[in-house]
Amino acid sequence: MKKGLVLEGGGHRGIFTAGILDVFLENDISFDGVIGVSAGAVHGASFLSKQKGRSLRYALKYCKDKRYMGVGSLLKTGDYFNVDFCYYQLPQILDPFDNETFENQTSKYYTVSTDVESGKAVYHQCRSLRDDYIKWIVSSASMPLVARIVNVEGQKLLDGGVADSIPETAFRKMGYTKNVVILTQPKGYEKSKNAMLPLIKLVYKKYPKFVEAVENRHLIYNQQLKDLEKLEKSGDVYVLRPKVDLVASRTERNPQKMQDTYNQGRELALEEVEKIKAFLNN
Repeated sequence: MKKGLVLEGGGHRGIFTAGILDVFLENDISFDGVIGVSAGAVHGASFLSKQKGRSLRYALKYCKDKRYMGVGSLLKTGDYFNVDFCYYQLPQILDPFDNETFENQTSKYYTVSTDVESGKAVYHQCRSLRDDYIKWIVSSASMPLVARIVNVEGQKLLDGGVADSIPETAFRKMGYTKNVVILTQPKGYEKSKNAMLPLIKLVYKKYPKFVEAVENRHLIYNQQLKDLEKLEKSGDVYVLRPKVDLVASRTERNPQKMQDTYNQGRELALEEVEKIKAFLNN
C-alpha cells in the first residue's frame, strides 16, 4: 500500500502547508509520493529537498519585495508573481534549492497543471527542478488573469487548481491509497462561482474548454470536499485543515501574517503528529 501526500494550493495561504511539512521533516514522516497543486507544488518541492524552514524564510524576506510580486510585475511581465525572480533567481542564487537531495530522494513527486486547450488536468512526475524543469511548478502556480500561459513540452498550461484543486482521487488512481491531504480552507468552507468569469470568458475566448473548467470549478471542488469527508470518516484518508480561517491572504505581503499562518500549520501538525504516524503505519 503506497503512502501519498496531497497538497492543495492557495497562494500565500500555502505557508500554512509549509508549517505542517516542517513538522513532518522534524518527525521523519515520509511518503512514497507527493502531489502538489500551485502553492502546494512549491512547498512540496522544498519538503522533498528536506529544506526545513526554507519556504518561510524566503516568504518573510521577499514578500514585500517588488521583484517578487505585485502590480508592477504584472504590468511589466504579465505575471503578478515575477517568474524570473521567483523561480530562477530565488531558487538558484538567493536561497538555493537543493536539487541534489531532491533528485536522490525516493519519493515520487508530481505537479498538477491545467491544459488550457483541453481544460483537463495534467499530472507530471518531476524528477528534477533544474533549469527549465521548474516550468512544471511555474505552470501549476500560474493563476488565470494574473499570469501568462506557460508552454511546456508542447502544452499550454495554467493553474492546476482549475482542473483539479484537490487531486486525491487522481493520486488514488495512480496507486497511492493511503493518503494524507493538506487543505488550506477550514471545515465547512464552500467555494463560490468565480466572480471574474465574465473577464475569464473574454481573455480566454480562444480556449472554451478552459473557460468551461473555470465555470465548473466550484462545483467540482465542493464535491471533492464531500468525497474527502466520506473517506475521512471511513479512515481511508487523513485530512489536515485549518481550524479557523487562515491569517494570510492569497497574495499576502505582511510578514507577520505570513509568520502567523505558518504557526497555524505548525501548531496543528504538532497536535496531530502521533495520529498521523499511526495512520501511516497502520
